Amino acid sequence: MKRTGSIKRNTYETKIDMTLDLDGCGNSNINTGIGFFDHMLTHIAKHGFIDLDVSCDGDLDVDCHHSVEDVGIAFGKCLSRALGGKEGIRRYGYAIVPMDETLVLCAIDLSGRAVFVYDAKFTTPSLGMFDTENVEEFFRALSSNCGMNLHIKVIYGSNNHHMAEGIFKAFGKALDMAVSTDPRIDGTLSTKGMLE
Repeated sequence: MKRTGSIKRNTYETKIDMTLDLDGCGNSNINTGIGFFDHMLTHIAKHGFIDLDVSCDGDLDVDCHHSVEDVGIAFGKCLSRALGGKEGIRRYGYAIVPMDETLVLCAIDLSGRAVFVYDAKFTTPSLGMFDTENVEEFFRALSSNCGMNLHIKVIYGSNNHHMAEGIFKAFGKALDMAVSTDPRIDGTLSTKGMLE
């Protein structure tokens, strides 16, 4: 069974076309108009072994907030569609990723309950034309629209680029674990008999 999801989402602020394949090889084709954000999304694809195509035409003349948040919304919806009924998936995933002087923890539960806990303190307002506060906005939107319990913590770090990159890499690694299948799982990994 193919585990893919796609969405076309058009608003007055953004026009997004996204497709993802959970059983890919980490290939990506990403164009949001925000160079640093494209770089970060590429890390999710590469380290999560997800094939990811993203096109976003947003109101960057305002700022990058709408584009980043709306891509998060689209990503969450695509991921939910690709997971379907979540039969056979491990459900939980985690990673502790070093990025030079930075160390990041990410833990995921694909429980169907959207809970987001975030602990990262950037010391610069932006990286390129990407506002660092939008790291949190992206993952909040993704978690909410996928029904994902997501915890992200920068344990320590000083370089803002490394902190952001560590977060996106750790998320990709944790997601790869959570969506992987286990032949021992009959239906869903829940005493309720469902994950929603």
